[in-house]
Parts: sequence; C-alpha cells; structure tokens
Amino acid sequence: MPLYKTITKGTSIIVHIWKIEELETELSKDIRLTQNCQDRLDGMKSQLHRKGFLSIRHLMALEGYEDSDMYYDTAGKPHLRDGKHISITHSNHFTGIILADGTEVGIDIEKQRDKILRIAHKFTPIEEYRTIANTDALIRKLTIVWGCKESLYKIYAQEGLSFINHIDISDFYLENGKTTGKIEFQGNISRYELEYLEFEGFTCVYAFGPIPN
Repeated sequence: MPLYKTITKGTSIIVHIWKIEELETELSKDIRLTQNCQDRLDGMKSQLHRKGFLSIRHLMALEGYEDSDMYYDTAGKPHLRDGKHISITHSNHFTGIILADGTEVGIDIEKQRDKILRIAHKFTPIEEYRTIANTDALIRKLTIVWGCKESLYKIYAQEGLSFINHIDISDFYLENGKTTGKIEFQGNISRYELEYLEFEGFTCVYAFGPIPN
C-alpha cells in the first residue's frame, strides 16, 4: 500500500499523500463507488486520472470514509456528510487529501516545471521575484506560490475569485516550510495559514483557517 506520507497538525488536521504505483485493477479492489462517481470514472480517458481518482478513495478509507460519504456542491467543492472539511488533489502519480474538524482546508500538489516561468505573470506579480537569480530556486518558489493560491481558491470556491487580483501570499524563504495568505474579495478579507513540502520534484501545499483577526 503506497501511502507516501502522513502529516498531522494538532488533533484536528490530517494530510495523507499517496504515490500511485499500482495497476488500476489493484486500486479498484475494495472500493465501492456511487453510480455518479462510477460514471465519472468510466468517462475518464486517461488511465492515470482513473488511478488518481481511485487512490483518493483509498486515502479516504484510511480515515474511515467511503465514496458515498463525500459529495460536491455546485461550485465543485467536495464536502463530507458528517460535517468535517475535506480537500483533494491529484498531480501525475501523486494524490493527496486533507481533512479537518472545525477549520476550512485546501490542498494542492504540483509538479515543479519550467513552464511556470512563462505563466507566472498571470497569477503573481513576477517583479517581486527579480532578486532570485537561480532558475531552479525561482521555479520552486513560484510553484509554492501557485500551490498556495490554488489551496486558498479551493477553500473559498467562489466564482470570480482571481489568483492575481484577490489572493496575496506573504513572502517566505524556501526553507521556511510555511507562510500565510490573504483573500480580499467582494469587501471581505480572510487570512489563512499555509504549509508546504517538496519531494521527488513535486510540491505539496496545504492551507487551513481562517486565522482570527
């Protein structure tokens, strides 16, 4: 069972990361899907996407949940029927979930790629990073910033929310492992804690909050 990593924050937040190494037939074992999710799975052309979909259900099972315990709202945000908060992510051969009791959460896993240098201006003021001369370090930092904003976007889940206009990430050093973020949207301001880790050329960021003002 390729559970890659588990992270706990106090008694209320837990993160599980899975590294997909199995055949799809192996991942299908002992997984019961609702008809709606079975239809979604059947419609996926990519085998890697199907395996990611199934591996997330295995991560849920670690915490005692089945597929039927989760539903999606009209914005596509997942929820658990018992009221706990959940967020899920899939990138290449890694998947992850974060669950929490009493606090909103979001999670994102991204592969570190030089493509992010070309799109950075779309999600963050790139001039803020002009002092980073090392390309690898710049890719790593921009990937963290993207993951932070994606995690916060998953928490907020409101139409019209813009990465570059409404979500701000406090500056950080790569070795910090954490930072904070702010969402300012439609007259409301909320702040969140963010933590990140890097492994095998990937970055995982998870957010929780909001932080009391």
